[in-house]
Amino acid sequence: MHQTTIVFCNTRGLCELIFQELWKINDHKLPIGIHHGSLDIEARRKVENAMADGRLRALVATASLDLGVDWGDVDCVIQMGAPKGSSRLLQRIGRANHRLDEPSEAILVPGNRFEYLEALAAWDAIGEGVLDGEPFRPGSLDVLAQHLMACACAAPFDEAAMLAEVRQAAQYADLAAETFARLLDFIATGGYALRAYDRFRRLTRTPDGLWRITHPQFVAQHRLNAGIIVDTPMLDVRFKNGRRLGQLDEYFAASLMPGDSFYFAGLSLEVERTDAQGLTVRASSKKARIPSYMGARMPLTTHLADRVRHFLHDRASWARFPDDVRDWLEVQDRVSTLPAPGELLVETFPHEQMHYMVVYSFEGWNAHQSLAMLLARRMEAQGLHPIGFVASDYSFAIWALEPIDDPAALLSADILTDEFVTWVENSALLKRAFREVAVIGGLVERQIPGKRKTGRQVTFSTDLIYDVLRRYEPDHLLMEAAWADARTRMTDVGRLGALLDRAAQTMVHKRLDRISPLAVPVMAIVGRESVAQGAAEDQLLFEAEALAKTAMGSRP
Repeated sequence: MHQTTIVFCNTRGLCELIFQELWKINDHKLPIGIHHGSLDIEARRKVENAMADGRLRALVATASLDLGVDWGDVDCVIQMGAPKGSSRLLQRIGRANHRLDEPSEAILVPGNRFEYLEALAAWDAIGEGVLDGEPFRPGSLDVLAQHLMACACAAPFDEAAMLAEVRQAAQYADLAAETFARLLDFIATGGYALRAYDRFRRLTRTPDGLWRITHPQFVAQHRLNAGIIVDTPMLDVRFKNGRRLGQLDEYFAASLMPGDSFYFAGLSLEVERTDAQGLTVRASSKKARIPSYMGARMPLTTHLADRVRHFLHDRASWARFPDDVRDWLEVQDRVSTLPAPGELLVETFPHEQMHYMVVYSFEGWNAHQSLAMLLARRMEAQGLHPIGFVASDYSFAIWALEPIDDPAALLSADILTDEFVTWVENSALLKRAFREVAVIGGLVERQIPGKRKTGRQVTFSTDLIYDVLRRYEPDHLLMEAAWADARTRMTDVGRLGALLDRAAQTMVHKRLDRISPLAVPVMAIVGRESVAQGAAEDQLLFEAEALAKTAMGSRP
């Protein structure tokens, strides 16, 4: 029996769900807590103090607890779901028995068979001392703009000397003098489309050539708004007596009406009313929804993806797997195929009067989500009538009314130059990216003396500026920064490009009569709001096994 256990979850929604499930089976009423970034800071500090004092037996937490807190009494860590990276898993395991002379103990709980392979891959990597590396990315212009503003707040500076200093950072070593000059002009005037407004004139050049602040008010404004973390718009969650529980994602809160219930802070809460300030709630015993958030998903690292591909291809490693995972792979090999590490497997099959295409690319949820959107647009143009798509870290599925006979034509590299540009420009993706760079770059302030703007107010301000710049100055420096952000962080275009290059050379297309075992995890996501994932997987796997028996029975 363990004294204190931390249960790590990758998302806040899963954190709330696991806490509720643990509480249902907590017959001995053991003290357990919950900790994630949307909870009020006082609630988090209360839980942290209880852990430090040894008053909690378990704590369900997200990455909000990854750093900065150390408790010697924690003797076990449980990782719910796949770790997404060996470095992250090692860091979390190290929470248990955090002493030099004691080994750490952890339990990994994968959510499906693919996640089992990923967890095993991370475990092997830790055993070999191989950790995930972060890909190099050039420095962002909006971050540099904030840095230059901070320098000007401290003292006037010379342009050439500042450029030389900035280039000493590896991320900005190749920064062009022309780009640096454009950046200073943006801070000084706001750019061509905004230079008529005094509120954007933050810098001026003195006769001796130094850049300085135009007015002391900009120093105070910068100090109030400095920082490069831009929060998703959130709404407060409060009881009628004013007690604040934390904040809920605005887009989820907008779907709630008075009388609806949702899980938050480990409680089932019923909405009494909603207004511009947030949600007023009361405790309830009604069946509740699991809140969802727009926060960034943890990406599957390329390193772990490569190890999972190797597991699929290396039959010698299958002896290590549980029977259900080994049977899953063996049935897949009979009815379809297993991709080699360098191959891209695409399966097409009918299911429930629809025609499905599943692509096993192992490039992570962000890349899969983006490519699936682009493919759906291309399929619509070709008259295939796509209905929907879902994505996981390992694959994505698209279903349509018409059969998909030629996946190779759909997965051509020109999709990143044609459909991608059109899609980004006409979606909310670029506006969301612009909102972040505008806040970081100082074009829009979040905090004014005595008051903090709501997420809706910030979004309204950035949307207005975005529309002006897109119409009158589409090559504005912040528009370029927003495009760069959308391409790299939000859509993983680099991974998409590698995927499409691989498709042109190594794609293997399998036409099947039914769903394959390998497709089960991603197909289980379809309609997951109404069907539990485990039940859906069992039903789909039953169909796959029936296909395998049919294939075996037809052999001579």
